[in-house]
Amino acid sequence: MVVNEVSAGKLKIKKSKFFAHLYHIDTIDDINEIKKIHNKKYKKAAHHCYAAIINNDEIQKADGEVGSPGRVLLELLHEYNLENYVIIVSRIFGGIKLGQGGVARAFRDSGRGTIKSFVDSQ
Repeated sequence: MVVNEVSAGKLKIKKSKFFAHLYHIDTIDDINEIKKIHNKKYKKAAHHCYAAIINNDEIQKADGEVGSPGRVLLELLHEYNLENYVIIVSRIFGGIKLGQGGVARAFRDSGRGTIKSFVDSQ
């Protein structure tokens, strides 16, 4: 299997870093491979939240993070009509709590920037 990253971005909010990546995928197994890559690449990240749409099936995982980031990321995939894609955002905590709303906004903003970059390049 070849993992096909199509876009990536970084957002820093109150010392926390959010690394967003968008991948084209064909199967759920692709998500597992991507999660392994992110666990190795972002070893300091406490959370790797993601959402995917594969052949009309919706998948989302918040990975213990507050503020429903999995749902927020899934909404972005729907907004941009992206099927057979996964968006994953890895958060490295910077020591300042963002609150539930702040966390959701941070995941949304980092995901939106990465997806918009991809869509605009098409």
